[in-house]
Amino acid sequence: MVAPSAAIRWPVVLSLVVLLFYVSTSVAIYCDEDDCYDLLGVSQNANASEIKKAYYKLSLKYHPDKNPDPESRKLFVKIANAYEILKDEATREQYDYAIAHPEEVFYNTARYYRAYYGHKTDPRAVLVGLLLILSGFQYLNSWTRYNQAIAMVKKTPAYKNRLKALELERSGGIASKKKSQKNIDKKMEEDLSKELDLQIKGAEEPSVWDLVGVRFILLPYTIGKLLLWSSCWFWRYKVKRYPYSFEDASYLTQRSLGIPYDSWKNIDEPTKENLVLRRLWERSNLESYMAEMRKESKRRR
Repeated sequence: MVAPSAAIRWPVVLSLVVLLFYVSTSVAIYCDEDDCYDLLGVSQNANASEIKKAYYKLSLKYHPDKNPDPESRKLFVKIANAYEILKDEATREQYDYAIAHPEEVFYNTARYYRAYYGHKTDPRAVLVGLLLILSGFQYLNSWTRYNQAIAMVKKTPAYKNRLKALELERSGGIASKKKSQKNIDKKMEEDLSKELDLQIKGAEEPSVWDLVGVRFILLPYTIGKLLLWSSCWFWRYKVKRYPYSFEDASYLTQRSLGIPYDSWKNIDEPTKENLVLRRLWERSNLESYMAEMRKESKRRR
């Protein structure tokens, strides 16, 4: 009968010891093993003014410049720490909650470390730093893609023919007898290549205005410009019923066909004019045009 009773008591005692350890830890994270109120010599109901007066009184007594005793320095540090906790309403409320609810160890500990060791950086500074980093990576990536595309283009026969034609034009139509196209002087090739307009789709030369940071800064201006454009569009074409200008009709045509702006720019002008004249932004015209394209595609097969 004794052995089972002892076996039952031991887990209970062990649980109480562990609970007591965590409970003391929950409160001790603020002022170690001391009570913050006791260190300042005030009650838990003391107001901010009383806490401040008590701190100034004790700091004068135990300040290292006033008291040469080595122990006074340690006590002064504890008093200063207690004052830092109790002078702020938020941290004092957390400490009071930890005293009233010592069993909530993990919650109290998390609140403490979040208050004292959480990041206190201005979110605006974080945002600016993030935008700068993203813009830097974007700019470097754009330049890498652009240089790779240029290197590939320079290996094509079409580029070499254009380079040779430009060389002949600059030399007055007289080709060099000592050098073939494959052996063009490197410096001359670099000088001539700068004069060639290399427009490569999907790998345009990077621009600062395309960076995400710049676009974010200009976002209010962009939104304002868009709202103004939308208002003018509504007034001109919905209220006044004016006929579409060629530029606006081109925009409607491009949107109706679902063609990206860069691809639309590369279409020759006669084709653009023909598409605009067909008024493809009107549903019936678009359906007729798409039916013609499907028939043409089947015929070519």
